[in-house]
Amino acid sequence: MPTFPVPPHNTRLGFHYFPDTNHFRESDLRLWLPRLRSLGATWLTLVAPSSRAIPELFLDGLLSEGIEPILHFPFSLDSSPPAQELQSLLSIYSRWGIHYVIFFNRPNSRAAWSTTAWTQNDLVERFLDRFLPLAGAASAEGLVPVFPPLTPGGDYWDTSFLRAALQAIDRRGHDQLLESLVLSAFAHAGDRPLNWGCGGPERWPAARPYFTPSGYQDQRGFCIYDWYIAISEAVIGRASPLLLLGLGCQRCNSISPGLEEDAHTRRILAMAQALAIPATSNGQDQIPAELLDPLPPQVLGGNYWLLAADSRSPYLSEAWFQPNGDHLPVLRAMRQLEIGLARARTISGQKPSSATQFPHPLSHYLLLPSYDWGVADWHINAARPFIKKYLPTVGFSLAEAALAARITVVGSPYDFPESVLDGLRAAGCCVHPGRILGMSIATQLADR
Repeated sequence: MPTFPVPPHNTRLGFHYFPDTNHFRESDLRLWLPRLRSLGATWLTLVAPSSRAIPELFLDGLLSEGIEPILHFPFSLDSSPPAQELQSLLSIYSRWGIHYVIFFNRPNSRAAWSTTAWTQNDLVERFLDRFLPLAGAASAEGLVPVFPPLTPGGDYWDTSFLRAALQAIDRRGHDQLLESLVLSAFAHAGDRPLNWGCGGPERWPAARPYFTPSGYQDQRGFCIYDWYIAISEAVIGRASPLLLLGLGCQRCNSISPGLEEDAHTRRILAMAQALAIPATSNGQDQIPAELLDPLPPQVLGGNYWLLAADSRSPYLSEAWFQPNGDHLPVLRAMRQLEIGLARARTISGQKPSSATQFPHPLSHYLLLPSYDWGVADWHINAARPFIKKYLPTVGFSLAEAALAARITVVGSPYDFPESVLDGLRAAGCCVHPGRILGMSIATQLADR
């Protein structure tokens, strides 16, 4: 099995750069490198033009900083260039030290095809007729081809599309390509729990394409990697490496149109912690298993949407950095995680402080129980005086609660067993008062 390149001090955190091809000047590099460094980024998705190369100076600046560029060629499926036209460009990128290239985008979406092409039979086969020559040309130049990200769910169900594509690549005899192929996935999460679908099809065997039974979970969440890895293991006999894309993108999400700002920020931070703590770590560096399992080592990195956009861009509202100097609230919270500082210390050989091991961007979290049938009005009503008095962050997620320095827990031992509370304490949280029980809950909360 080939070894897949990763940045020398891989935090597994990255971003999607501008959603255009107009910001590759030296001045852009000077502006964005310090910002990427402060956020601990080690990956960056760049939209790559097919008619010219991204300047070597820009790419070399990223590589010198330990940031791995991912070049994305979002070709139209109706007018993609022949492989021979890209050969010299791919050769140049390989000589400059680039590794990863993605061809196409969301081929399981109706919008990616013309109406006539979409309605024809053998959609996956016709996609591979376009993809395989380009992937083969990239491999011939020493680059790593990345299977394009699919729309989670999608007009053609993404897990079915991926399985059929891998089977067809195998059937066509592209063994070497399968050995070097990296998968990519949109891990948007939306408004579903961050651990939605965790465990993949082995844990949720009743989930089927286009149909998820009540009480079951599917691949349409942050844990989409468990489903894609399971598919690769079933088809080609090994777990393919994976790049997660579009993290935190609400517009991209097909489940929900959006979240409240503070909830969105908490999700971003929880994703960052899950990504930045390696699955092979142990002891205090590990996220408690009750909160969110460490991501498998096959996940090479995860890129947030979106670093920046021009003032006229339709994606402007989603950009972390705004052209007028403003920025989304999540930016400040992300910097408080000190992942960039921890990475700088790693590069310089310094030992991280305990503060960087367990960052707590939230000061106080009120943790309420939730059930399969929903949330109990009684808990909400009982907690209302406490919420008005202390203004904590309120939620139902253990992963989000672990981001708080102090946690007030509402519920019984059946809602939150002592092992779960011990997990929160192990994450450096002060769980106080430990638990609130019985019919006196409203009085206890109000009097605190």
